[in-house]
Amino acid sequence: MQTVSTLDLPAAEATPARLHPFLSQKLRFWSLVAMVLLVYVHGYNLHPRYLQPWTPVDEPLSVGAWVQYLLANGLLRFRIPILFAISGYLFAFHDTRAPHKVRVKRRVLTLLVPYLLWSAFGLGLTWAMEQYGPTRQLVLDASLSIFGPENPFVSGYSPGELLLRWLLFPIPFQLWFLRGLLVYNLAYPWLRKAVLQAPKVYFPVAGLLWLLDISVPPLLEGTGLVFFALGVWLQKRNVNLLTPPQWLRPGLLAVVWLALLAGKTSLAFASEHPPFIPMLLLHKTAEALGILVMWFGTDALVRVAMRQAWFVWLTGFSFMIYALHVPLVNYATEAALHQWPDQQLLVYLLLPLAVVVLAVLLGAVLRRLLPALYSVLTGGRGL
Repeated sequence: MQTVSTLDLPAAEATPARLHPFLSQKLRFWSLVAMVLLVYVHGYNLHPRYLQPWTPVDEPLSVGAWVQYLLANGLLRFRIPILFAISGYLFAFHDTRAPHKVRVKRRVLTLLVPYLLWSAFGLGLTWAMEQYGPTRQLVLDASLSIFGPENPFVSGYSPGELLLRWLLFPIPFQLWFLRGLLVYNLAYPWLRKAVLQAPKVYFPVAGLLWLLDISVPPLLEGTGLVFFALGVWLQKRNVNLLTPPQWLRPGLLAVVWLALLAGKTSLAFASEHPPFIPMLLLHKTAEALGILVMWFGTDALVRVAMRQAWFVWLTGFSFMIYALHVPLVNYATEAALHQWPDQQLLVYLLLPLAVVVLAVLLGAVLRRLLPALYSVLTGGRGL
């Protein structure tokens, strides 16, 4: 992960001299915290595992299950929109440093190469696990195959299926964010023109795609279209990102945010088929509120964290956490639940943290012993 950015800028652009010092600190803070929260979203271990705004819970209501859903499909969901917005802001911030074609060529090293390498790693790890009976069962239980239960193993893929999984639908499914950023970076001149010259047209259309959860995978994601462009607009309009608007009261918004998510979580347990539209609207409203609450309501926490040398050191490994945690957390979750089937909440709380620690340790070793390899794997981030 870059020194101050999220996932889209090379190391050469990672120390913007003109950024307000505290804004730079906030970007570094969220580059790490958002990645840790991402692991907790993907460490969700209730059924069904695949989370959408309207996903129900096919398990009995309990305190642990309720808390898991509230976190993984509620409180922590603001992280991707805020990362897209930060990425758009920083990409726009640096758009005078080099011609667009030059910047796009850099993205090959900072986005495309790590995407392909980590996608290949996911395929290789899964294939290796399939060669041994107990770990083969973990692969089966994790159900990460896009081809369904009739074709669950990498070792059974055809060459075309392998190519599809490597290039477009990686087993480390979180890589869609890199793929999306690459598309938005390529399209940046047109996005900038659209949001600056026709914001009253662009944002209602893009916002509707986000609100209705409409995407055209693997290239366009509704979330990225609106929030990456929002970051561009905020930067080009020189909007103050450190002082909240007078009407914004983070404390009051936090109460509303929590209330909406408590209602949504309760609906998820209320029936086998929760009401689609209310669940979707509650989810999206809470997502937007979460961005405002966490960005403007955590300044004291950011200041305390960024005064800690160990925390600043950890921010250098945000990309390793991002790239390594899937499918590792999925397979490790299945193994832990086989061992402790009645400890779902404890597994949820501790296992993602263990994966984060492993990613940081591996990153630290690679950065120290094989810095060239570390640079390639991370696109020059964290050096």
